[in-house]
Amino acid sequence: MQSSLARFTLSLSTLILVTSASLPAYADTDAKAASSAAIPIGDFFNNNAFSGAVMSPDGRHLAVLVSAKGGRVQLYTVELPSMKVSGLTSFEDADIASVAWVNDQRVIYSVADRNIAQGDVQYGPGLYAINIDGSGYRQLVSNTFSRKNLSSSRAMLTANTRLLSTSNMAGTDDVFVTQTQWSTSGKPSSTVHRLNTVTGISKLAASLNEAQGWLMDKHDEVRIATTSDDKKSTIYYRDNAETPWRKLHESDIFHAAKGDFSPAFFDASGNFYVRAAYKGVEALYLYDLQTATIRQTPLADTPGYDFSGQPVNNDKKLLGLRYETDAEGTLWYDKEMNAIQAKIDALLPNTVNILSVPTRAQTPFVLVSAWSDIEPGAALIYNKETGILMPLGGRQPAIDPLRMSPKTMVRYKARDGLEIPAYLTLPKGHGGKNLPMVVMVHGGPWVRGGHWNWNAETQFLASRGYAVLEPDYRGSLGYGAAHYKAGWKQWGLKMQDDIADGARWAIAKGYADPQRICIAGASYGGYSTLMGLINDPDLFKCGINWVGVTDINMMRDGHWTGDSDLSDSYKKYGMNDMVGDRVADAAQLKATSPLEQAARIKQPLLLGYGGADTRVPISHGRAFLDAVRKNNPQVEWVVYQEEGHGWALPKNNIDFWTRAEKLLARSIGPAAAGTPGAAATTAPPSAP
Repeated sequence: MQSSLARFTLSLSTLILVTSASLPAYADTDAKAASSAAIPIGDFFNNNAFSGAVMSPDGRHLAVLVSAKGGRVQLYTVELPSMKVSGLTSFEDADIASVAWVNDQRVIYSVADRNIAQGDVQYGPGLYAINIDGSGYRQLVSNTFSRKNLSSSRAMLTANTRLLSTSNMAGTDDVFVTQTQWSTSGKPSSTVHRLNTVTGISKLAASLNEAQGWLMDKHDEVRIATTSDDKKSTIYYRDNAETPWRKLHESDIFHAAKGDFSPAFFDASGNFYVRAAYKGVEALYLYDLQTATIRQTPLADTPGYDFSGQPVNNDKKLLGLRYETDAEGTLWYDKEMNAIQAKIDALLPNTVNILSVPTRAQTPFVLVSAWSDIEPGAALIYNKETGILMPLGGRQPAIDPLRMSPKTMVRYKARDGLEIPAYLTLPKGHGGKNLPMVVMVHGGPWVRGGHWNWNAETQFLASRGYAVLEPDYRGSLGYGAAHYKAGWKQWGLKMQDDIADGARWAIAKGYADPQRICIAGASYGGYSTLMGLINDPDLFKCGINWVGVTDINMMRDGHWTGDSDLSDSYKKYGMNDMVGDRVADAAQLKATSPLEQAARIKQPLLLGYGGADTRVPISHGRAFLDAVRKNNPQVEWVVYQEEGHGWALPKNNIDFWTRAEKLLARSIGPAAAGTPGAAATTAPPSAP
């Protein structure tokens, strides 16, 4: 059967699948797409039409989240193999945010409101449960968006309750939730409760003073707890609820040492797995709970990358491990699943294909999530017996993958020799040579920024004729401890050099026009945008900063930041070691402060901030705006009062990126479609 993506056309009782374009081949180089009418900006930034699917434990049903009439995300079930669709929700003032299966006949879900941004949020996500035939509805957690049909025979759990795990036992109506409490100093801790989704009755399942993280085994026992004080993190273990907690390991939160590990998961046999160092990166190990030692040989490692994957289990065994290197994939230990993966990859050769299996399968169906750099994502169902792959829905049906631009991982050397991984996107149909470029700097900064997937901002810029380079500069996670630690105390220094060196690499390779490069980013990426304009004015001709830090000391000074959500521990200890000590590094912090150096920025600049941002409060933007405008008339300022740390609403994304598009056009100009001769002389790197 020819595989294809799908669009949902919905009513509350009927689901109609309409197929759209087939998944494309990356080899397509047709320039007509680039020379045709520009793709509407809303196509990139509108809310998802399809938000995902989850298979029931027996494999007989799917729970799917789909944007229905009025744009609200509603919950539906799909019966397999008949594909009969039933609607379970009809909220007019909320969207279904997440869903999980309690058992074969009952689901639990939370809600949100994607029509409002952070500043307008007044209710919590709550928890609701309902049977798939529409009976047995109950609200389990208070303070939700909808106030309809909320009557209960007993008090509901408070709004600081979140789902931790569903049960692994067949037939139970129970789930496990955490309740968070805050000390007088604002430090959180949590307890685990077993909650019956039919009666709403809960009972304590686990507690430990100052616990902030929990891990359960496949037999519904809470086995691992993690606690932390200002500098230390401690891992505790118990055999079951009847035995006391015992300390397994203690480590420094900000300074890793030999022998440190982090909990990963338990398999169906009760084996405990951890992540620990191996040849410069993190690998997955089996941990011997009897001897409290890590096995010498890792179970799985990904050379050059930290292993951060998740297990794929059924009720009997560990089937495989998900992982991410340059792209995501699955390592299968189960021979049948390995063969199924090969068959699906043959049907969908151009996408990452992640398979989900039922816990206790009674049908031959496997759920497939497929995506790529040019495909926003689709869900499909594969029948192991017939070999038929059936489409369910696509996240962004307005996006035509054939008009998107391939993204490839590249590596370049920084000036001190450190290798920097990055993702390069060359606009389709523009020749691939001597292009205007936007260097997109990820936030964090202690995260992995680049992934081989479809990204709205990247693809929007590429659709307008710009190459996009996304460096994982030193300090980024995912590439080993040395790469991460190399970024400590390097804000505005070597971290910034890595980004400039990436732009110069692109020039040397012929991808970028040296006179037409801009820099952009949010949060830390916004800080880096400003420092790039300061440090390398010859290289970066304009900047786009949204919700960016403008002064390092402002991140910890309460009178500047107001209600900043940075933890006291990070501001007291982590920032000193990772960013800079206020006293010892005072000169460095001043030299690497965009606020202090604002007079040096002469290039065109777009500044965007959220009025409700608690991570980088708007005071950062206002203080910098006052300073930079004294010497630079080319500064555009926009505030979205309802937004937090980034843009949640499509209308604000569309407005901001429309402004950015105009700034880029004035400053570096888009590439003309079909640059003659370029495609034959400069080919983009190969895709993962």
